[in-house]
Amino acid sequence: MGNNPSSSSSSGGASSSSSSQAHIDAQVSSFLENAKQEFETKFSQPSKQTAKLDEFHLQRTVGTGSFGRVMITLHGNQTIALKVMEKQTIVKLKQVEHTLSEKRILQAIKFPFLVNLVYSFKDNSHLYLALDFASGGEMFTHLRGVQKYPEDQTRFYAAQVALAFEYLHYLSIIYRDLKPENILFSADGYLKITDFGFAKVVRDRTYTLCGTPEYIAPEIILSRGYNKSVDYWALGILIYEMAAGYPPFYADQPIQIYEKIVQGKFKFPSHFSSELKDLIRNLLQADLTKRFGNLKNGTKDIKYHKWFSNTNWIAIFEKRVKAPYLPKPDKDHYEKYDEKPMTHSATELFPNEFDSF
Repeated sequence: MGNNPSSSSSSGGASSSSSSQAHIDAQVSSFLENAKQEFETKFSQPSKQTAKLDEFHLQRTVGTGSFGRVMITLHGNQTIALKVMEKQTIVKLKQVEHTLSEKRILQAIKFPFLVNLVYSFKDNSHLYLALDFASGGEMFTHLRGVQKYPEDQTRFYAAQVALAFEYLHYLSIIYRDLKPENILFSADGYLKITDFGFAKVVRDRTYTLCGTPEYIAPEIILSRGYNKSVDYWALGILIYEMAAGYPPFYADQPIQIYEKIVQGKFKFPSHFSSELKDLIRNLLQADLTKRFGNLKNGTKDIKYHKWFSNTNWIAIFEKRVKAPYLPKPDKDHYEKYDEKPMTHSATELFPNEFDSF
């Protein structure tokens, strides 16, 4: 990915001297600045209609959502995850703006731990996003199977999410939908964050109530207006859930979950290390002037926290650290779904609404 932030140094998180740390920081800043320029160019001139449906050999559905499905497909000899969205349902559910935003953001970003958009196109009835296929399935399924992750494994995954957020937030993108269902495993055991349906370029603040109840930050619930701070709250929830096997705030009904989140009371399992507890407390911090990731030092407060003291951030970025779990290559890691035939309209539906797709 272009200007590698680590071509001359890989001394990583536990730096031997402040000068080498400053050198790494300067490289990261340069990398992010170049990434931002690349993003701004692509975001201001989005690509359109870069493939068509008959180029894809549809195999099977691996996920369904409120207005579409994700299918495994073959494009030449490349396996692609094709997100198929019905125009009619998007309009009915008033999700036009979110859908256009998702495509516009995806075609302009590129980072190791985010899904990569390969093609996008539309026909009379549907919109299509063709994405790199992450063959290892969802973290949600894997985490439920093993119940919880040891702290080293939790740290390996948390580092990738923190780096992805550092990148997105530098581009003024907030993600707003972190949860184990939206984190996929690549064949190499590294992560790919997917589903940018709630992602948004926010220069100042936004007010929309969106996200998954257990992961929603208190400022969203209280309609206070928010920015990137909500992603760091969600990172705190994810780290807790990976290490505990369940989220810190849960109840039968969303309203009860929201009450618990606003009260901010939760308990740590006895096996959490003191460093892990300290990091989570600083992420699940209702006071935005104290929440890690949202302060003057940005993600450095997280990256240089003692729980991450042995993490080599550059080596993680370059995927040089051995993954603690490798998905079995001969296993199908996705659930089975009933296949529905796709219906195609003879005339173009909603041409004005989806003109920019």
